[in-house]
Amino acid sequence: MLSFFCLILLLSAIFFPTFMLTLSYPFSHKAALFWSNYITTRTDRLFFAILKMYRHFELKGDVKSKENLPNQFLVISNHQSLIDIVVYLRYFAGKKVRFVAKDSLNDVPMVGKMLRSQKHCMIPRKGSAVVAMKTLKDFGERVKADSSIIPVIYPEGTRSKDGHLGKFYSAGFRRLEQTVNLPVAVCALDGGWKLSNLTRILSGFKRGSYKVKVLKVYDAPTDKEQEKRILEEAHELISEQLVEWRK
Repeated sequence: MLSFFCLILLLSAIFFPTFMLTLSYPFSHKAALFWSNYITTRTDRLFFAILKMYRHFELKGDVKSKENLPNQFLVISNHQSLIDIVVYLRYFAGKKVRFVAKDSLNDVPMVGKMLRSQKHCMIPRKGSAVVAMKTLKDFGERVKADSSIIPVIYPEGTRSKDGHLGKFYSAGFRRLEQTVNLPVAVCALDGGWKLSNLTRILSGFKRGSYKVKVLKVYDAPTDKEQEKRILEEAHELISEQLVEWRK
């Protein structure tokens, strides 16, 4: 019963801004951007406050690990749920965090319109590899032109439904990094898979946390070998961190 009550509160928290975003999106980019930013800077706080109060589930971002980050960098991370987006927006508050995501998210209520209005990188799922690489290059050029943007890419390419770390694919990361030429911050997160669908929320999960941490920062790679090494080490670092968190 308590889980159902928690779910009702969560849905209520996001209903009004989602309605306003949906209403304004076709007519005004400025208004849609306002409500998108509202969702990612205010509604997200209420969302986690409700989880903490009623399910004892909270966000735990490692602040110390962020201390020596450069002004602009590219993030590579594991991926567990759509809420990972909100987590990174909160964790890197004050930065213009923008994600590489599939355009199939356009079909997800609120999420697609939010990503579009904030100009995240939406990769055509049914397009060719050439189209995907061009989309990444265009996004990278926007990142280069705006030093306030922090790009985030998930090398797994899809969400992990059970928290298991999947294989990392190199093409997207390498294409983006070759365009932006930025230092690379390897980040790990865990706990999102517990919120990946309504069934898990209703099933009565209780206590726990959504953890996020910067594990290592690399200088911008200068060749393909360095890019490959960073991605391989990133997978190992994230895997080790997940084991440590789950002890």
